[in-house]
Amino acid sequence: MTDSCLATKPTRNITQQRQQIRCQMRAKRQQLSAEQQQQAAENICRQALALIAQRNAKTVALYLAFNGEISTALLIEKLWQAGKTVCLPRLHPFTAGHLLFFRYDRHSLLQPNQFAIPEPELDLTRLVTKNELEIIFTPLVAFDRQGNRLGMGGGFYDRTLQHLQRRNTITVGLAHQCQQVEQLPIEHWDVPLNQILVG
Repeated sequence: MTDSCLATKPTRNITQQRQQIRCQMRAKRQQLSAEQQQQAAENICRQALALIAQRNAKTVALYLAFNGEISTALLIEKLWQAGKTVCLPRLHPFTAGHLLFFRYDRHSLLQPNQFAIPEPELDLTRLVTKNELEIIFTPLVAFDRQGNRLGMGGGFYDRTLQHLQRRNTITVGLAHQCQQVEQLPIEHWDVPLNQILVG
């Protein structure tokens, strides 16, 4: 944890405020026990399956947990068993700061990206267009009651979600209860989520 994470002095700089929240929330996530993480994953799985059934969604985007995020492994397994199409994000190879989504199954090959996060290989035969995505489940570092999401700071999901605002795709954050704050400091590029499931 950097010194900026330990700062207690109030600041008017939104960038500093956001970074301080990131540090605090990531530290809280890391303090969760394996049992708490497992319980959260099970709770999220139940809620997500109910939402998918309610919307009769067949193609959903998920993520692979990293650095204390809620695990999606159980949810992915249940979706495979139900015959749903599961997609994972990959950093766009040509358009910096954007995401592409690829079908993910038991035989998919994964490779670490520049952030050491596993992502699907670049196989265009498995590319899923944004029009096909019915629900995008996103990770997050912090959230508030208004549905605002604070990510890791790269802006990848915000850029991706901006292009979905006029489509029927819904965006759903997955979070631990400890990641909620009263109100996030918002930047003009932030895209609020349609819903947040709390484990």
